[in-house]
Amino acid sequence: MRRFVTFSLFVAIVLALWEAVGAAGAWPEILLPRPSRVLSYLGGAISDGSLLEATLVTGKRLFAGYALGFAFGLPLGLLTAHATLARDTIGLVALGLQTLPSVCWVPLALLWFGQTETAMLFVVIMGTIWSILLAAESGVRNLPPIYTRAARTMGSRRLHLVMHVVIPAAFPAVVAGLKQGWAFAWRSLMAAEIFVTILTGFGLGHLLHYGRELHAMDQVLGVIAVIVAMGLLTEQLVFAPLEHWLKRRWGLAN
Repeated sequence: MRRFVTFSLFVAIVLALWEAVGAAGAWPEILLPRPSRVLSYLGGAISDGSLLEATLVTGKRLFAGYALGFAFGLPLGLLTAHATLARDTIGLVALGLQTLPSVCWVPLALLWFGQTETAMLFVVIMGTIWSILLAAESGVRNLPPIYTRAARTMGSRRLHLVMHVVIPAAFPAVVAGLKQGWAFAWRSLMAAEIFVTILTGFGLGHLLHYGRELHAMDQVLGVIAVIVAMGLLTEQLVFAPLEHWLKRRWGLAN
């Protein structure tokens, strides 16, 4: 609560200074509109439903791509951690592709799938899967050997060992990969929505694109503010409680 209050006061002070300096004509309004204009845009976009619709469309694409990236990335990470051949092939490919900017997948997605939702989904998956894969591999490979030895001594084998010992012990590293994958999923989807124009639904990236085309900086800044707010909410409502649970689970909480 204290952190939220401090952050709110900081944002309020920054916005007040921004409004005052902007009202004094320190820069052209077309380049950097005052917060009041941005809030006016957000109010209009909320009242006509366009912002809510774009947020829902983007959220649906984001969660679908992120879930598929997790579904593929976690098993591949476990495989690369246990199999030398997979580590020398899939693991090295993942290391290389993780450094590839998400926007690089857009031309390939357009050539393969055209202006479709599948192209969007492909870009998000490719931006997510490698972080989760590498985090799972690192978490498993860095487990203290005493864990698996003790489990085998007590009769744990194969699937039981993986499900009840390896994955729970590697879960803190997997969570770190999930956070990184979530950030990459956002970046991938925004790149896809800005460059892929489809008629099945306009998302937040499309609003950014049309704001740029129309030189509507209030719209651009308003959409950026919404994206930042969604990221902060996800962190506070999903990842922060999950990390707190992990700390309590492993006896690290104060």
